[in-house]
Amino acid sequence: MEITFAAKRAVVTGAGKGIGRATALALARGGAEVIAVTRTQADLDSLILECPSIKPLCVDLSDWDATDAALKDVGPVDLLVNNAARGMLQPFLEVTSDQFDEFFNINVKAALHVAQIVARGMKARGTGGSIVNVSSQASQRALKDHAVYCATKGALDMLTKVMALELGPYQIRVNCVNPTVVMTDMGRLAWSDPERAKTMTSRIPLGKFAELEDVVNSILFLLSDKSAMTNGAMLPVDEGGKVRRPNVALTGDMSDSLPDHAQNIFHYPDAVTMPTEPPIQC
Repeated sequence: MEITFAAKRAVVTGAGKGIGRATALALARGGAEVIAVTRTQADLDSLILECPSIKPLCVDLSDWDATDAALKDVGPVDLLVNNAARGMLQPFLEVTSDQFDEFFNINVKAALHVAQIVARGMKARGTGGSIVNVSSQASQRALKDHAVYCATKGALDMLTKVMALELGPYQIRVNCVNPTVVMTDMGRLAWSDPERAKTMTSRIPLGKFAELEDVVNSILFLLSDKSAMTNGAMLPVDEGGKVRRPNVALTGDMSDSLPDHAQNIFHYPDAVTMPTEPPIQC
């Protein structure tokens, strides 16, 4: 099955690292004109060196007015990947108002805002389009010390469904992908120990973690005309993690038996914030 994006224009947020970067590169290789959005200029600089055809756009998506100004002249867009997100370990009783707002501003509010801007253009042109929100298995499973992150991803899933409902009449499809542990650079660093990795892979029917291309291929499928009848879907990229092996006994939340740092990388779209580091925005 060949998928092409020739003559398509795509916006990818959180395009500086990990899934967002890999998606931007894959779309460009597939013939799309790609606008890569991130707040880190150094990441954009290295991305352009790797693929000069990609158009960089540096903006902090948590700033509503700055986002409006940056995207107002972006031109017609056929495809959008909302990938930018933040996350870090936070015990429920220690979550602050500022942290709550910070994570919801990026993980939910920014996704809504960028999608509004893009979808208004799609509606006005009458050409339809496709939007993919990058969510997580954390939207569907409670994880220790992930109260706000899980809540933002749950909100993003429901936002996806409402967007699909309201934008469908304009032939704008909206779906999301929900990955499990993904082998980004940080993922490989955290799960390189085979014994440590076994705490997760023993619970996955396929017995392995997701690679970047596994998530990217799912995103490309949902963006493409090959999924023309798919709208409002939550696509798990979890190697059958929800099914689980019948000979693996689970007690309570699956994160209970994981090491602290391992619990923190169930899935973040672009990078992982380790407990000893400040939050990372992708």
